[in-house]
Amino acid sequence: MEITDIRNYSLEELEGVFKQWGLSGYRARQAFSWIYQERVSSFEAMTNLSLDLRSRLKERFIFKPFELEKLRKSADGTKKFLFRLEDGNLIESVLIPVKERLTACLSSQAGCPFSCGFCASGISGFKRNLQTGEITGQLLEIKRGLGRDRALTNVVFMGTGEPLDNYENVLKAIRTINSRNGFNIGARRITISTCGIIPGIKRLSGEGLQIELSVSLHAADDKTRTRLMPVNKKYPLKDLISACKEYAAATKRQVTFEYVLIKGLNCSREAADNLTGLLSGWECKLNLLVYNPVQEFPYQPADEGEIEFFIWLLRKQRIMVTMRRSRGKDIDGACGQLRLKGRLP
Repeated sequence: MEITDIRNYSLEELEGVFKQWGLSGYRARQAFSWIYQERVSSFEAMTNLSLDLRSRLKERFIFKPFELEKLRKSADGTKKFLFRLEDGNLIESVLIPVKERLTACLSSQAGCPFSCGFCASGISGFKRNLQTGEITGQLLEIKRGLGRDRALTNVVFMGTGEPLDNYENVLKAIRTINSRNGFNIGARRITISTCGIIPGIKRLSGEGLQIELSVSLHAADDKTRTRLMPVNKKYPLKDLISACKEYAAATKRQVTFEYVLIKGLNCSREAADNLTGLLSGWECKLNLLVYNPVQEFPYQPADEGEIEFFIWLLRKQRIMVTMRRSRGKDIDGACGQLRLKGRLP
C-alpha cells in the first residue's frame, strides 16, 4: 500500500480509513483536529490516541516536508512566503493584514498554464497541480508563524495558479478549511478567484457551498481581454457573464469582478461604457486594482487622473465600485514574482 501525506485526505476519507480499521469516526476527528487545530506534524504528538493507533497511522501515512525558502515582510505589514516542496517546486503564499481582517492568499498550482499577458505566474511555465495537502500546508505554515494570539479571518485562492483547473484538490482543501475539525473558517470568508473557467464555475454553483466567487475580468471587450488573457478565446465574455449570473442565482452570493487598471489600455470612457453594459442590472461587485508592474511585461499602472475619471464614470452609472490599493509592492507582492525570482540565479 502506497504511503501518502495524511493532509491529502478529507475528514470523510480519513473516517473511511478508520472505519476499515474498526474504529469510530470520533477517533478520526481527533486525529484531524491534531493536524489542523493543534498543527502537529508527527503522529507521536497525538497524545490522546493510543500507541497502537499512532503506530498504524505512521505505517499508513506521512507528513511531507514543507520548507520555507524565503519570507519577505513589507512596510505595510504584508508577508510573502516562498515554500519549497518535496520535489523542488516553489510556491507562494501571502498574509495580508487589513484593519480587522487577516487574510491568507494561497496558491493552487506550481506555475500557471493560462499565461495572462500581465501576470508573473505563468512566465516560468506550468509545472503541476498542487495536492490537497500542499494547499492546506500553506495555511498551516502561515498559522504557525502567527502563534496562538492572532486568528486568520479570511482565505483567498488568489495566489499562483488557476483554482478551477485543479478543482478536486482545491474543493477538498476548502472543505478542510471550512470544517469544524479543520481550520474552522466560515465558507463566506473563503474566496475562489478564477480567470473565467466556465465549466468550473458551473460545477462550483452546485456544490452547496456559500463561498465567494471572484472573477479576473481586467477588460470589458473581447479584443482587449483576449490580449491580456488568452483564456478569453475559449470562454468569451458573453458566456462568462452568463455563467456568473447562474452562479449568483444558485448560491445567492454576489460575484466579485477584479479589474486591474493598466495605463492607456483598459480605463478609458469606452472601457467604462463596456463595463457598465456587462455589470449593470444584476447584483455584483467590482474591485479596481492598481497594476503592480512586472519587469517582463510592458504595462504600467494607470495614473491617478485616469483612475479617478474611470471611477467617476462607473459610479455615475451606479456600478458598485471598490478601489483596492496594491499591497506588498516592496516585496514582489504580485502573483508569481517571488517564485520567479526564486528560480533566478
